[in-house]
Amino acid sequence: MVMAKIGRDSVSGPELVKKASTGAPFFWTGAGSHVLRTARRLAEDGYLRTRPQPAKTRPRTVYELTPKGRRAIRQWLAEPSSFPLIQHEAAVRLFASDLGEIDAVLASLRALRDELPRLEAVLDFHGQRANRIPDRAKAIKLNIALARRLIDAHRAWIDDVEAAYKQPEPD
Repeated sequence: MVMAKIGRDSVSGPELVKKASTGAPFFWTGAGSHVLRTARRLAEDGYLRTRPQPAKTRPRTVYELTPKGRRAIRQWLAEPSSFPLIQHEAAVRLFASDLGEIDAVLASLRALRDELPRLEAVLDFHGQRANRIPDRAKAIKLNIALARRLIDAHRAWIDDVEAAYKQPEPD
């Protein structure tokens, strides 16, 4: 993910953390410290080149792909994709609901449903900005379409869970 976020450009550490935390919340998550640790490791392994860049208080490290990094990205892109591993806390809560109160689990799922409009707004924001990255605009728009389907699937799943447990949403 780090090399994909750097892409064709050079990116400072803070820019890389921002790209990783705001640009891909549906498809990749990770703490800023992890992103920077990964970038440093990739630089040590020769996949990224680093250079200092003047900043307000101290120089920033700027990362860019090396020829070795570009070859590795091309090789990775050519490998078969597998179905994604989904760490789905809400599904695990439902699975374990027999160990507690189903009303509490349903309330937690309603909280998830309440979060969906905010996520849709994030997608709207990124959709409006997609054309600012011409080399990736088509891919960004297709990923946004996938994310919208995931949101719709979650909404439908919560409806199914509520129907199965016959607990209508409170007014």
